Amino acid sequence: MCQHTPPCPTAGSTAREAAKVVASHPEQGWSLLCNGVLVFEDTGELLPDGQVVAPRRPLGVAA
Repeated sequence: MCQHTPPCPTAGSTAREAAKVVASHPEQGWSLLCNGVLVFEDTGELLPDGQVVAPRRPLGVAA
């Protein structure tokens, strides 16, 4: 899917979030990367094969 040089990381790569944004909708809280991954502002992801990557939000600061 990616036509950049050098190619962006694939959707299966651990560095998949480094791919270039091809569509951004900040008002809706998501962006589409050139590797087909949807990334959400809460850090969750939806991979092209339908797998869900749970958000990695901080749980809070210890008092």
